[in-house]
Amino acid sequence: MFSQLKEDITCVFDRDPAARNWFEVVTTYPGVHALQAHRLSHWLWSKNIKWLARGISTLARFLTGIEIHPGASIGRRFFIDHGMGVVIGETAEIGDDCTIYHGVTLGGTSWDGGKRHPTLEDGVVIGAGAKVLGPITIHKNARVGSNAVVVKEVPAGASVVGVPGRIVVKKQGVEEKRQAIANKIGFDAYGNTSDMPDPVANAVNRILDHIHVMDEKQDQMCSALKALGGHVKDIKLPGLDSCELNPEDASQMNAEKLKS
Repeated sequence: MFSQLKEDITCVFDRDPAARNWFEVVTTYPGVHALQAHRLSHWLWSKNIKWLARGISTLARFLTGIEIHPGASIGRRFFIDHGMGVVIGETAEIGDDCTIYHGVTLGGTSWDGGKRHPTLEDGVVIGAGAKVLGPITIHKNARVGSNAVVVKEVPAGASVVGVPGRIVVKKQGVEEKRQAIANKIGFDAYGNTSDMPDPVANAVNRILDHIHVMDEKQDQMCSALKALGGHVKDIKLPGLDSCELNPEDASQMNAEKLKS
């Protein structure tokens, strides 16, 4: 029991950079308080002392703003960050090393008995405000984005965003090209990912793709001119790995800027 308590507290330091020391975590983190109350209420529930189990969970909800049904099964090193508004239903199952944020609901979609709440396998992360509904499985190391509504099974390692939730797949080769051209032109492409359902990010992605194609065409034209005997001066943009602007080229470019 004490080893599990130690794990529950230690995992906070791994996932919350605001955590400073054990005393602070033990005394001020509602996610830790709610989880420890659930450990007790779940044990009582399993011993068929159901009224007392529900009483403890209700008190924990009043004190922390986090509602966990005593019947829910929760694994090791589970972390609820912030926690306000979290609801975890009776037949929910949560594996080891999972993380959920405030406003998350692991809810049911039916009044029928039996399994009606989600199962989270190990390493799952559920973003703030997300709703995961029904007897579905979120497989190992999957991610659910903030405010997503998920009603279908999510495969291992996948990311889900939107309403209704949809799986987004990162195209590694395309993203690497975009990042390379962004670095070349000196643009911080922190938001240019296909995982982001953002019209601005999509527009930036298209611009980067266009620049990449134009850059390749320009290199081809320069190579063709050189093959025909033409003189083409090699001036590289800052940020390329091959070389930087030499002082002569830099001074020439600065002079042209002053003239204009």
